[in-house]
Amino acid sequence: MKDILRELEDRRSVARKGGGERRIEAQHAKGKLTARERIELLLDEGSFEEFDMFKAHRCTDFGMEDNQIPGDGVITGWGTINGRMVYVFSQDFTVFGGSLSETHAEKIAKIMDMAMQNGAPVIGLNDSGGARIQEGVDSLAGYAEVFQRNIMASGVVPQISVIMGPCAGGAVYSPAMTDFIFMVRDSSYMFVTGPDVVKTVTNEVVTAEELGGASTHTRKSSVADGAFDNDVEAMDEVRRLVDFLPLNNRAKVPVRPFFDDPGRIEESLDTLIPDNLNQPYDMKELILKLADEGDFYEIQEAFAANIITGFIRIEGRTVGVVANQPMVLAGVLDIDSSRKAARFVRFCDAFEIPILTLVDVPGFLPGTSQEYGGVIKHGAKLLFAYGEATVPKVTVITRKAYGGAYDVMASKHLRGDFNYAWPTAQIAVMGAKGAVEILYRSELNDPEKIAQRTKDYETRFANPFVAAERGFIDEVIQPHSTRKRVARAFASLRNKKLENPWKKHDNIPL
Repeated sequence: MKDILRELEDRRSVARKGGGERRIEAQHAKGKLTARERIELLLDEGSFEEFDMFKAHRCTDFGMEDNQIPGDGVITGWGTINGRMVYVFSQDFTVFGGSLSETHAEKIAKIMDMAMQNGAPVIGLNDSGGARIQEGVDSLAGYAEVFQRNIMASGVVPQISVIMGPCAGGAVYSPAMTDFIFMVRDSSYMFVTGPDVVKTVTNEVVTAEELGGASTHTRKSSVADGAFDNDVEAMDEVRRLVDFLPLNNRAKVPVRPFFDDPGRIEESLDTLIPDNLNQPYDMKELILKLADEGDFYEIQEAFAANIITGFIRIEGRTVGVVANQPMVLAGVLDIDSSRKAARFVRFCDAFEIPILTLVDVPGFLPGTSQEYGGVIKHGAKLLFAYGEATVPKVTVITRKAYGGAYDVMASKHLRGDFNYAWPTAQIAVMGAKGAVEILYRSELNDPEKIAQRTKDYETRFANPFVAAERGFIDEVIQPHSTRKRVARAFASLRNKKLENPWKKHDNIPL
């Protein structure tokens, strides 16, 4: 019996070493942790239960039958994050460069199936050279098996991808279908075709970092939701995100202990809006003052900064926040901000996370580049996302809400539950100057008349009361009481029941 137990420990020891000490040292030399070290940081201490530690590839081509390493380049299993169950796979770059084989894919597919069956999030730590060339089409089939599970799990359990090394070719499509993608600066990249292929085909000379590094994907492409300086920070921030998320689409949002009075009065909010209507202010100040303990987890901070998305807690419960940011492009809606917000709203709706919308929007960004880029369809994505959402929706208009953008930003007409406005709100078809120039075109040569017309228009329409008279605004509230009013609104909506008409699925304007 002792011999059998010793053999088990010897086999485990070999499996834990992955590609061996030399390759582990090479991984550390790049400033990267090993696959097992990442899991240890991500999960609660001692909670990891591993699957398929001894699984090995079946390839017999190119001499591969003589080169078998237990685990086959990916570590899979489950554990807990702050006591809540998650499933995890971590690709091991020290074993065949983390390349995906048929059996490597089987291991990932197995835990994804279990995650869906048991209703827990899946976290993928990606560090892979891509498909294992020696296995040919078997490797490609393995990728497709993982892709299919990403699709089936979408909207059922949260899926989080962390890119912690190379991710190229077919390997990028699994993370692309997950809910959140995070990268590590200077050590991770994603692209469909690498720099060498790009140079051969298009004659462009570009580095891997420029083509698919963290800066590119967080600022330009919006493929990634955030980037971190190193592996340790990445694991810590993923733990923090998981704390905000429900375990699955049938679970309620997590409830955390909170030490912040829901009825807290914030006198400083009474002076947040500048007297000059065109002067910007930081909407994040409002978000932080509404959140429990000022804790805000922002998503896609570096992309389309004219709209803010992320998670806060109110009375210990997760709330998704979408807010126009007057500091950037006056908070205008455009192609990028519409796409960013629409995806976030749909995620919240899929997992029953209530949505708080903070509105200060002068309209949609005009111009040929926007029209040629399809701002009509992209703007419609956000409109569609809000309109189909059945979760509790609370909206606060702080200043401008003009034109179609007023409708889009979770208006009462899109089944908003509580629609509040500050006394500084202006809800109208457009700003006074533009409206007067259209309505009184014949008087444009008379500056005094135009000035009076503008003043009259502002007096009549540049306020929240016309909308309130029609019931489109439920209440005009004092800014300092916003946290109290929002907290009470969400508390009253905890048992909300709303169903959309039966359909196989919708056809959102993609």
